[in-house]
Amino acid sequence: MPRPSSDILAPIRDKVEAGERLTFDDGLLLESPEVPLPELGELANIVRERKNGNAGYYNINTHLNATNICVYRCTFCAFRSDLRDAKGYWMQDEEILKRGAEATENGCTEMHIVGGLHHQAKYDWYRKVVSLLHDNYPSLHLKAWTPVEIDWFARLTKKPIRWVLEDQKEAGLGSLPGGGAEIFHPEIRGQICEHKADSSRWFETHREAHRLGLRSNCTMLYGHIEQPYHRIDHLIRLRDHQDAMNAEGHAGFQTYIPLAFHPENNKLGEERKIKKPSALMDLRQMAIARLMLDNIDHIKAYWIMLGVGTAQLSLAYGADDIDGTVRHELIYHDAGATTPEVMSVEQIQRLIREAGREPIERDTLYRRVDRGAEGWKLGEKIAVNA
Repeated sequence: MPRPSSDILAPIRDKVEAGERLTFDDGLLLESPEVPLPELGELANIVRERKNGNAGYYNINTHLNATNICVYRCTFCAFRSDLRDAKGYWMQDEEILKRGAEATENGCTEMHIVGGLHHQAKYDWYRKVVSLLHDNYPSLHLKAWTPVEIDWFARLTKKPIRWVLEDQKEAGLGSLPGGGAEIFHPEIRGQICEHKADSSRWFETHREAHRLGLRSNCTMLYGHIEQPYHRIDHLIRLRDHQDAMNAEGHAGFQTYIPLAFHPENNKLGEERKIKKPSALMDLRQMAIARLMLDNIDHIKAYWIMLGVGTAQLSLAYGADDIDGTVRHELIYHDAGATTPEVMSVEQIQRLIREAGREPIERDTLYRRVDRGAEGWKLGEKIAVNA
């Protein structure tokens, strides 16, 4: 293909076309505003299509944030509540089961479960959230609990992380989401979430999950007080973890999701007067992730966070997945997200087709979902090129 007029990317382009791994310094170069965004997107698209062809994946899912009452006071969080706050809530069995029924009736294959760390809730309540849903709605894949929550459960039970994961798996846990990563570098993590599980504990949780055969996702929260150095450091740590798991024969992370910081209704945004990342920054972070994370199969454009238009554009900037219907998401909407609270399958498919991609419904573990008059069934595992 003809080389673009800019030559700043020439060495990296050569590596990408040869399938070679990019270095830390390469990543810092990609963060430079001197690198034209369209050319960066073109490189990311090479890797995206090499791995996932023309597919645009989505799923039919719902969220369950079972409580917003939380012992931690992360400065970036607009979702948390104190026990006596008017907005505080704590779901009990009937409401949890009602959400499971609603999800099943609407054809969901996945329920994404995260929330606050309620200081009056015993570990048994958190386990029961999973077991109730699994026992009554076994067709739902339960993607539940970030490492921050798993770490909290380990503190409550005074048990190792592996024990907690084994117990949750027995209750019906299917996989782990990628939240709680924020920024790994201690310079930043200590300022935005100093008391919760640190990066070593985050990786320990995913490592033990992967060794138990549980798949998981990974994330990064960007666009607040971090610098390019911290973002590339974060991606390299994720890549190194995936290398280590693959060397042990474990599948590891499925999907990376870059998460833009929303500055409304939280201490960090208000005190630092931070503006929401621009769509241009969102697309740059998407493309950089696709180029740096050569050993993670999927990059997700989370439309709830990005906005529908930017998520659609992301399918040309390295992303191959646009998430799903996302019923009942509260965490980003509490932080000021103005995106819809749910999208229909028809809307999602149209967005993907308008981007020139082929919409493919998947389940949480990236198996094709086939739907017919009698409901849905799982097809084969979706193949991804190395």
